[in-house]
Order: sequence, then structure tokens, then C-alpha cells
Amino acid sequence: MGGGIGLFGGSFNPIHHGHLIVARAVAEMLRLSRVVFVPAPNPPHKPDARLADASDRLEMVRLAVAGEPLLECGDIEIRRPGPSYTILTIQEYRQPTGDQELFWIIGADSLAELHTWHRVTELVELCRIVTVARPGFELPDLGGLEKMLSREQVSRLKRDILSTPRIDISATDIRRRVAEGRSIGYLVPTSVRQYIEERGLYRLGDAPPAAGGGPCQRNCG
Repeated sequence: MGGGIGLFGGSFNPIHHGHLIVARAVAEMLRLSRVVFVPAPNPPHKPDARLADASDRLEMVRLAVAGEPLLECGDIEIRRPGPSYTILTIQEYRQPTGDQELFWIIGADSLAELHTWHRVTELVELCRIVTVARPGFELPDLGGLEKMLSREQVSRLKRDILSTPRIDISATDIRRRVAEGRSIGYLVPTSVRQYIEERGLYRLGDAPPAAGGGPCQRNCG
């Protein structure tokens, strides 16, 4: 195994098997020592009753990765006051990890919006940004990034696009199924399903994809 560490940020509302499969695939392809899931806090200025509380989402991640030697749960952004800028998370992880290379894992949709991220020119130098894409992924227009980053930096981002397994599981669909009283078995780990049932999460109805992993709550400003 290599010594790199992958950091996988998002709302994880809730975490599901798709997240876990992608994280393991990235770890194996890049020979990472571990992948840390980093749940985002609740957005203070955009309260949404349909977004599970940060403490619940954190606990579901902990349950999902329990017993998985490659996968961990990190509470660094939930503990940190103020905006959850990715660059701050990377800087905090760099201090104790020393020379270990850091990889920030994003979805394909986020690549086209990367130019809006907070201090992105510094971020791409502090870590490798890895884009996970489904087979057949078409490169989006990166004109915004090309105006801000050097040609070498853009080339590095393109090289770090990884083709990962196509897993058609979405947190939106899971929340909808819970609200409709339908089973979410096989979509999330059993421990996560039991936690959702015990806590009565997602019973108020479906919501659009929650903020947390995208550029607005995490990286704008």
C-alpha cells in the first residue's frame, strides 16, 4: 500500500453503498493507506429540516465504516466553527500527516464548478484533487479553471479523473423511499438503515440534494 490519504467530503445525507464502493475503488486505484469521509456541518444560513442533523450524519458514517480498515470517519469540519472551506480541512490534515500526500475526492459534477471554490489556486497545490467519474464520462467545459490555473495545473486535474464503477444509488432516492415507507435494504449498510429507523430520520418528505459537498456551502466566499 502507498502512503497517501484520501479525503472524501460531502453531506452524506445519508451515506450509502455507492459512497463506500467509490471510496474503496479510489483507494485501490491510487494505493491509498486510507480514505476519510468528512461530513459537512449543517449550513447555518440555510436551515433545512430535511437535511439530517450533522451529528446524525456523522454517526451514520461512523456506523458505515466500522470494521473497514481502509475507511475512516472524520469530524474535523463538524467540529470547526465557521465556513467549512476545503482548503482549511486540507491545511489541518497536512499538519499531523507530514509528508503523506493528500487527495481530495470530488464527484464529476464538481469539476466544472471547481473555479468557484475558495482559494482554488492554493488548494490544487496543497493536494491532488481526484474526480470520480462514471464510465463514458465526458469532460466538461473547464474554461473557468483555465483562466485561473496554469496549464500544468489543469493538466494535472485532467489526469486525476478516475473511472469508477457505475453505482445508481442516490441519497435523494433513499430519502424519498424512507418518506414513502419503502425499504432501503441493500442501498445502505444494515447499521445505517437501523439508525435511520430508530431516529426517525427522513420521514418528513423528500428534499432536493442537500448542500455540503458542493462548492456553495463548502467553498464559496
